[in-house]
Amino acid sequence: MKQTTRHQEIVNLVQKNGYVSTDSLVDHFKVSPQTIRRDLNELAGENKIRRHHGGATTQQSSVNTSYSARKVMQLNEKDSIAEALVKYIPNGATLFIDIGTTPESIAKELVKNHKGLRVVTNNINVAGILMGNKDFKVILAGGEVRNRDGGIVGEATLDFIKQFRLDFGILGISGIDYDGSLLDFDYHEVRVKQAIIENSRSIYLAVDHTKFGRNAMVNLGNISEIDMLITDLPPPDEIVAILKEHDIPYEVTSAKTTL
Repeated sequence: MKQTTRHQEIVNLVQKNGYVSTDSLVDHFKVSPQTIRRDLNELAGENKIRRHHGGATTQQSSVNTSYSARKVMQLNEKDSIAEALVKYIPNGATLFIDIGTTPESIAKELVKNHKGLRVVTNNINVAGILMGNKDFKVILAGGEVRNRDGGIVGEATLDFIKQFRLDFGILGISGIDYDGSLLDFDYHEVRVKQAIIENSRSIYLAVDHTKFGRNAMVNLGNISEIDMLITDLPPPDEIVAILKEHDIPYEVTSAKTTL
């Protein structure tokens, strides 16, 4: 494959997935790691991608990948994350479930065997999924419904969330910077996530590996504020150092171990 053709395909993969690792590109193109690193450096120099240790992300930080695209991205990874996370949720618990495709996967897993859950959500899709378990009580937040993904945001949503104090808050996130910053694209959505954090006794963050090093424009807070991380591949060393510094456990589903 010519270099120019490979460069364009790399850009397409980054735009489609939000993040691609160097190892995955080596496997995809059947070339050496040195070749891929050189490609990524050249593309970053042309402002076509954003270079990160271990991979690359999109340059754009103001607009997220479409909901329809995100629904079919990393499906197996999201399912494994969901399966791992729900083991930490006891029957009879109260919890918030956030906007996002990974929280929706978690809702699908909770419906299977859990009993007596009381769930507050600002995600219409999650509410619809949870209705499949007649033993659950589902409370849907009020506010403005986003047509693009069924998320509910706005001042009314904030006021609603603040009425509760629940056992668990289950969050998804668009990106995690190497300094631990939790990043998202929508200011109004971030404010709701912050309210969930403030009104939950424990915060579980569920993310697949493509979110590490991914760029987004709104800072939600820091990963040091959560109580547990569930992901599919080992996080970057910088993130692991922050988790260990704050004694935050994390589970890597591909390794089937809790650290």
